[in-house]
Parts: sequence; structure tokens; C-alpha cells
Amino acid sequence: MTQVKPLEDEQLKKDMALIEAALYVAGRPLELSMLASVIKSRSIKRAQIAARALVSDYQARNFALEVIELKDGRFVLQLKPSYVVSVKRLAMSKLLGAGPLRTLSYVAYKQPVPQSRVIAVRGRQAYEHIRRLEDLGLITKEGLGRTKVLRTTKAFADYFNLSHDLATMKRQLQTLFKEPPKKS
Repeated sequence: MTQVKPLEDEQLKKDMALIEAALYVAGRPLELSMLASVIKSRSIKRAQIAARALVSDYQARNFALEVIELKDGRFVLQLKPSYVVSVKRLAMSKLLGAGPLRTLSYVAYKQPVPQSRVIAVRGRQAYEHIRRLEDLGLITKEGLGRTKVLRTTKAFADYFNLSHDLATMKRQLQTLFKEPPKKS
């Protein structure tokens, strides 16, 4: 008998550990090509096998985290939805203050929106908000004549667990922004 199987199992475990580390550090969905580069392989299939094995490994655990494969083939390490409500107040670190968050919300809801419109609505401080949001990779600016047009990025959608489809995202945001019913 040869020892090929134990060596393959050992390599798979190493690949799974590297992919887990990459997903943890990235904090966002990663494409198979990126995962393949992390495990130092040109084989997308090898990365997919390891990533799917990691998905199965996490499914077998009864912990708060999960690794899932998204419909577009990317993989993400995330908190299981059933735990979000209990701990979300802890996750609201001051990545963004209230002002930049409001500016981001406006851009997300009205996109594509001219920067001049955002400034008119949010005030001159929005220039700094826009610069910060762009540095964080949450929005992009495109030149259109004398103005700039602002849009959210895929990283924005991934970070806030929103659809990449603009119409669906706007419906999701509309649901999020609805005020709860007033108690009489």
C-alpha cells in the first residue's frame, strides 16, 4: 500500500487552514482565484475542493461562525445570522462615525448620485466623508463632465450583506430605513 492518501489529506488540511485564515483576515467574500493564490496553487479546482471541505467542516460544528459559498462562487467566513441580533451592538466599532455613515446611506440609497447633490444635502463636511468612504473602498467616484458621480462598491454590498444588484439593494435599504411603527 502507498501513503498517497495521508499525504493528500495533510495537504487538504493545510489548504483548508490557509483558506480559513484568508477568509478571516479579509472579512469579505473572496473569489476562488484569490483562494488559489493563497494556497500557492494555479488550480482553481484545488482551491474549490479545499474551500468546500472547509464549508462542510464548519457545518459539522455547532459554533457561531460559518463558511458559505455564495451563488457567484465566492466564499465567506461570517457570523451565523441567528447570532447577529445578540452581538451586533458590539460590532458597531467606530469604523464610521454618524456623519460619514449618513453620507454613505444617502449615496447608497440615491446612487448613482452626483457629488454636488450629496454636498447640497449633507453639507460641506460631506467632502471629508466622501474622501474617507472612498479610502475605505465603500464608494467610487467617476468623472461626468464637471461633476463626479458616486456609487457604492461590491465591498460595500459585501460588508453590509446587501445584494450586488442595484434594484434589490435599494429595496433592502428601503426596508432597513423604514421606521418602526410608533407605539400609542
